Amino acid sequence: MEEEIVETAEEQLAKQHRKEKKDMQAKIQSMKNAVPKNDKKKRKQMTEEIAKLEADLSQKHEEEMRQLKSDTKSHQVEEVVNGVETMKMEDGEQEEVKQPRVTKAQKRRDKKAAQEKERESRIAEAEVQNLQGVRHQEGLILAQKLAQQQLQIKEISSDGHCMYRAVEDQLAQRSEPQLVMSVKELRSRTAEHMRGHADNFLPFLTNPNTGDMYTTDEFEKYCSDVEHTAAWGGQLELQALTQVLQLPIDVIQADSPAIKIGEEFKSEPIILVYMRHAYGLGEHYNSVERLKDPANAEDS
Repeated sequence: MEEEIVETAEEQLAKQHRKEKKDMQAKIQSMKNAVPKNDKKKRKQMTEEIAKLEADLSQKHEEEMRQLKSDTKSHQVEEVVNGVETMKMEDGEQEEVKQPRVTKAQKRRDKKAAQEKERESRIAEAEVQNLQGVRHQEGLILAQKLAQQQLQIKEISSDGHCMYRAVEDQLAQRSEPQLVMSVKELRSRTAEHMRGHADNFLPFLTNPNTGDMYTTDEFEKYCSDVEHTAAWGGQLELQALTQVLQLPIDVIQADSPAIKIGEEFKSEPIILVYMRHAYGLGEHYNSVERLKDPANAEDS
């Protein structure tokens, strides 16, 4: 039946894609081994080239799967009329095809085989959706941007504290122990600064129901949430943190230039990654770390 042919074609293409990914990894490993560890310029060029190769392969796989689905939809050989399977003849007439008697055991085997092929088809479909999904594309762009600075994403848990956890991680990576702070302390210091400099923050806070600027009570409730709950942090809180820490903060994002906060401070900046499509709820902050040595990345 044509349905089986279509599913087998998708399965074969998915297997081909997996093989090409494996071949790509082998090629990447060869590239890594060919560049001396101490040649930073060539390693930076190599990292950018690897990111481009991976993006090109993802796009190729997406286009091939889309083309396969388009071809199978337009290629109809068999049809079912009144519950009797027929073959279309060249002159438009239909010839009945007699089906052999199928045992119950065979039906069970056929059903199991069909379910397995359907599962493979769903896997292939999910793989294509992942390749073309906004989350995947955002990750590729961010990886390329960070690689130019010899950096990579360091994952932070998504629990409402992600911005503060990312800042906490950045402080822990610095050689300044006096700056190390817990998430609880960062939240407390942020709320304290906002309360003490209300004029710098109130104009940017409005009641979502009325559109009016926050009242004093509403602002205090906002600051209390910053300090005592898992309220999500954003640019206002980063503005406060840069003053608390006396450090600049750079926020790298995929679809626009980096946001630079506290540029009046000349120290090495805290670097955060802002992702719009990281999780189900969307927005999320991650930290960064030095790009691992490509020659040893496979072992880490």
